[in-house]
Amino acid sequence: MANNTNRVVSFSIVSGKGGVGKTNLALNLGYALYRGHHKVMLMDCDLGLANLDVLLGLTPDKTLQDLLTQDVDPADVVVPIEQGGFDFLPSASGVPELIDLDEDLQGLLFDKLNNVLSGYDFLLLDLGAGISRTVMRFSAMTQERIVIITPEPTSLTDGYAMIKVMNSEHGVKNFHVVVNMATDHEEGKRSFQRLHAACERFLGLDIKYAGTVRQDPTLIQAVIKQTPLLKMAPSCNAGRDILQLAVRLKRMRDARLPELGDQEGLSLPQENNTD
Repeated sequence: MANNTNRVVSFSIVSGKGGVGKTNLALNLGYALYRGHHKVMLMDCDLGLANLDVLLGLTPDKTLQDLLTQDVDPADVVVPIEQGGFDFLPSASGVPELIDLDEDLQGLLFDKLNNVLSGYDFLLLDLGAGISRTVMRFSAMTQERIVIITPEPTSLTDGYAMIKVMNSEHGVKNFHVVVNMATDHEEGKRSFQRLHAACERFLGLDIKYAGTVRQDPTLIQAVIKQTPLLKMAPSCNAGRDILQLAVRLKRMRDARLPELGDQEGLSLPQENNTD
């Protein structure tokens, strides 16, 4: 049931394959939105293989696992990244039972979280790569999806497969694609156009281009220093691209504002009958 006070727009950040820079993009998108005076919750949903805490140099006392196994207040799990509106919900690493949560546990987790999440402007879910059932269901729970690909042919193929499964199993039709690690914006647009053509022809879907983030050696330095790229070097090529992407996310939220109060940030997805 909606709480009528929600103001959050939720985005799942997903990829068909690993190694495309998804987690770094999630972190830096969150930081860019925070610097734009928005309250942002970044949620590590790479269950069982969490690593956002490593990128941030944090050692959380509690994780999402504690919400499922102990009588813990969700607010006690929240870790501030920056004071005044950029927070982090950590997951646990090396916990196999988290990888394939059943539907009841998924529902329990998000029932506990929705009251906390409603006070934010943006909720970013950093999901694991691939098309596991848990990843697909979590992605379908959010209001919007950002699919991260690279110009590599395997990334395009796996991105298409992920979109196909989301559409066929959960009826999801709105996908926003970011091309990461591109040599330039032209290469990014060409990569998107190839994916768009396949989705349009075989799935009847009109996926949207969210932007391109160029390759940038500064990102490696930020990872080593366990600092968001946009905090360390906001004017580098990748930093400027991510800032533009954050502007697009803000526009998406603005378009949804009239209906937010009647929605929850996360809701259980529909299941299409494929039998």
